Amino acid sequence: MNKCLFAILILSLFLTGCWDRRELNELAIMLAMGVEKVEEEYQVFAQVVVPSEVSMKGSTGSTKVTLYSAKGETVYEAFRKMTKDSPRKIYPGHLKILVMGEELAKEGIGESLDLLSRDWEIRPDFYVVVTKDTSPSEILNTTTNLESIPANKMFNSLQMSEKAWSGTKSITLDELIADLISDGKQAVITGVQLIGNSKIGSSKKNVEMVSPAASIQYDHLSVFKGDKLVGWLTEEETIAYSYVTDSVKTSVRRISCPEGGDATIAIEKSHSDVKGYIRKGNPEVDITIKVEGNIGSVECKMDLNDLGTIAELEKIYEKEKIAIINKTIDTLQKKYKTDIFGFGEAIHRANPKEWNKIKDHWEEEFSNVTVNVNVDLKILSTGTVNNSFLEEIKD
Repeated sequence: MNKCLFAILILSLFLTGCWDRRELNELAIMLAMGVEKVEEEYQVFAQVVVPSEVSMKGSTGSTKVTLYSAKGETVYEAFRKMTKDSPRKIYPGHLKILVMGEELAKEGIGESLDLLSRDWEIRPDFYVVVTKDTSPSEILNTTTNLESIPANKMFNSLQMSEKAWSGTKSITLDELIADLISDGKQAVITGVQLIGNSKIGSSKKNVEMVSPAASIQYDHLSVFKGDKLVGWLTEEETIAYSYVTDSVKTSVRRISCPEGGDATIAIEKSHSDVKGYIRKGNPEVDITIKVEGNIGSVECKMDLNDLGTIAELEKIYEKEKIAIINKTIDTLQKKYKTDIFGFGEAIHRANPKEWNKIKDHWEEEFSNVTVNVNVDLKILSTGTVNNSFLEEIKD
């Protein structure tokens, strides 16, 4: 009997209930969060799912989300003060996207991120974006079609844009913090902006139109020095950044044909190798980018059956890509003076001893680093046809 009692006592240790259990009907599930600075206070926004509207049985056809907001001296205080308005505790465990205000980003985002990195309820795999020429409230208030929950639209659009175009970069909280504390690499965050009429965009009418009056669109990369936003890359520079940092999955590039007109190269594979050196006492970086792609479209006269023509197109692409990358590097070295490529990390890996000598004044060193760029394109296919039928139509 004593043995049985002892066994029951031992098993009971493993069968205890959850001390912090919360019922679903006690929580408001937050999928998107916005943070901006208003005078000396933080204003925090929470885009919360309306349970009755995502339910097939209880839906009335109204919007699937609602937006709560509050101000506080800290982000944490503002977040808790939302309970003055929300009838449920706002639960951040399913957060998908964080929208930082542009003005806040210029002041510094470090303090704002502290809560999100510290709170045990928040998983650090959500994406972080920064507004451009708009506010987090306007972004999070905009209704969206195709994806009825705006947070899902923003999350999926960022992933798809990065995968198919390479003009954006999906940055998680973990990745952002790693860049912010790195000695040899500065942070970047994709920008988001509101296109169109924000008043109509916040209403149900917006999603009832074939062409919405307002839409959420990602646009370029914001450049940081420390935790402060210092400027923006153009779309062309953003794509160049993706190539250098080995972030390109697939993309498309228009190039000039040898005798006039244009052709489009569909990039199917890209790999970048960045190596740092100390040569004659000075830091130097070699970038080697190997690209594979197909001819996507031809709007010029050329013979695609001729291997010489294919080789010429490869050379044109390589020359143009090198020029764009060099221009982007020059912008970062001369205009922003911030190493978003991780050249410092490459030099650190190659020569830790020399890196320790220059890391404290890397900003100055970075502006004068010699960078050697090499791009190698291999065109694998011309598509299902060889020469374009457009020339025959013109003839």
